[in-house]
Amino acid sequence: MPLPAPIAPVLRRLGWLAGLPPLVLLWAGVTLLAAPGIGGRVAEEGEAVARTTQDPGGEPWLRVSARGRDLLARGEAPGETERAAVLARLAALPSPRRIVSELGLIEAAAPFAWSAEITGAGVAIAGSRPAEIGRRAFDEPVAAALPGRALDDGARAARGAPPDFAGAVAYAAARLGRLAPGGRVSVTDTVIAASGEAVDVAAYDALRGAFAEPPPGYSIGRVAILPPTIGDFRFTVERVAGGGLVLSGYTVSEAARAEIRRAAEGVADGAFVDDRTQTARGLPKGVEPQALANAMLQVAGLMARGRVAFADGRVSAEGDALDGQAVGEASAMVRTRMPAGVAAGRVDLAVVPLSPYRVSIRREGERVSLGGHLPDAEARARVLGLVEPRFFREPILDRTRLAAGAPADLNAALGAALPVLAGLAEGEIRVADRSLTLTGTSLYRESAARAGEALRRGLPPGWSATVAVEPRDPGPRQDAQGCRAGVEAALAKARPSFAPGSIALDPGMYPTLDAVAALARACPGLRIAVSGHADPPGAKPARVEEAKPSETKPAEAAEPKPAPSRPKGAKPAASPAAKPAPKPEAPAEPAPEELARLRAQAVAEYLFQAGAGLDQVSLAEEPPGERRSVALALKP
Repeated sequence: MPLPAPIAPVLRRLGWLAGLPPLVLLWAGVTLLAAPGIGGRVAEEGEAVARTTQDPGGEPWLRVSARGRDLLARGEAPGETERAAVLARLAALPSPRRIVSELGLIEAAAPFAWSAEITGAGVAIAGSRPAEIGRRAFDEPVAAALPGRALDDGARAARGAPPDFAGAVAYAAARLGRLAPGGRVSVTDTVIAASGEAVDVAAYDALRGAFAEPPPGYSIGRVAILPPTIGDFRFTVERVAGGGLVLSGYTVSEAARAEIRRAAEGVADGAFVDDRTQTARGLPKGVEPQALANAMLQVAGLMARGRVAFADGRVSAEGDALDGQAVGEASAMVRTRMPAGVAAGRVDLAVVPLSPYRVSIRREGERVSLGGHLPDAEARARVLGLVEPRFFREPILDRTRLAAGAPADLNAALGAALPVLAGLAEGEIRVADRSLTLTGTSLYRESAARAGEALRRGLPPGWSATVAVEPRDPGPRQDAQGCRAGVEAALAKARPSFAPGSIALDPGMYPTLDAVAALARACPGLRIAVSGHADPPGAKPARVEEAKPSETKPAEAAEPKPAPSRPKGAKPAASPAAKPAPKPEAPAEPAPEELARLRAQAVAEYLFQAGAGLDQVSLAEEPPGERRSVALALKP
């Protein structure tokens, strides 16, 4: 068929070039159709050669893959001879056009390092693996930790791995699955490290303790795990009954979380703090997290119950106000005290009657602090007037607020409790309506025992008191048998004895009496009966001396204790202003029984001053007999 007139001249000018495009299209089609078959045949021939190579783990050390008609050979040959032999066999195959060799040799690696990193679609493995472990066996922990992800294993077999290197790799790989893409774990010699961002809050919490116990022989290096980023960043402070705080939502870091908890404990003022926050990123840019938390805690401090919440970039508050003046203070704080970038939300606080009505006075460290409520400014002034004279050396921090509803005799109750608090090393008065609680520590055991009696005696009618005062250092306690044995051992070394006619303690008695007093402090159930001794027959009596305060030296400072009643017949000391009595020509000699009783009284007084309890030491009624020393008998 003749060609159309317009086309014929063009074809005659092009000549044979006119048939080239159809030929190119024909060649491309044939190539595309035939390439898969050729590539498959190339790969199949290469796999046949690879199956003839095995490493000590029973796996082929040769790995082949087809690139069109080219054959890529990878792996680590045991030696140069084996590598050359395999390359020669591959070159003799009929199908491959050329052999691309990336075959290496098994050599020692120093440092011996392995790493795995999560990529967009899989896991990229690099570094070295022990030559004695097959590749598939070595990769199993990574595949188990990240199911469904393809492994791109570029690790090379090498010698020089530390013991149980596979166990350390399995430990690191088990934690890789909690990291987002870009997360990486590594084992370098005997050091395990990790970095990246957690996939979610639960994964971050798990990873915080996941590196606590590495395999034996290995240590944890740098672990830089970032918390996840969330879109709905919230933080809530809830005030519950009793003054406790519940924190929930998110904090930006563990350091910020610790700072917020410390601030919350200050606002709770002794009540509990339940921290339920989790760590995450996502706080709006430019908002200072600590300033936000502090401002929210201050608002919560003006509430009896309720919650302060940060969400969607704004702070809101709802619940019951601490008192009437707290409503305006909280509203103003939400409007003006929040950090830059935070908007003021809704503030809905109700005023409810105070129940119970609470006041607290705490002596702690070097200061005294007042908290709770007082009915008016006049009542506050009266309470401060009671506090300041008794604690004039300590700064007084007044945190009380004004609110109606106080018991009518509140000041009288505080006035009864303050002298007892002033006698303690540290302590606290807490008032709830007409119930008063006193807690604290005393320097001395006797004052701790007397605190409750003194408080209850001074409280107004209708008030109840709970007292829990303990000595600051009660000392070690001993069993009854050990206490008795200790006293007997102390008396066996040296029993106290007096010079003829004297009732003054001799310094040589101090070690024995100090040991007995120390045992009395350690043994609250110990009971000691003290009896004195008369002078031996024929001893020349001296003038009876009265024990002076300077002649007794308690081993430990103790609270002054009331002296036992003066024995019958003992004369009271003369007043300095009284006219001195005429000096008798010859002093009257006391009867043996009276002298023994005075000596026993001197010993008992020393034991009291050295810390023995008033209920632990008594005077024995037995006659002195022929004893030459004081007897300290233990009661059953």
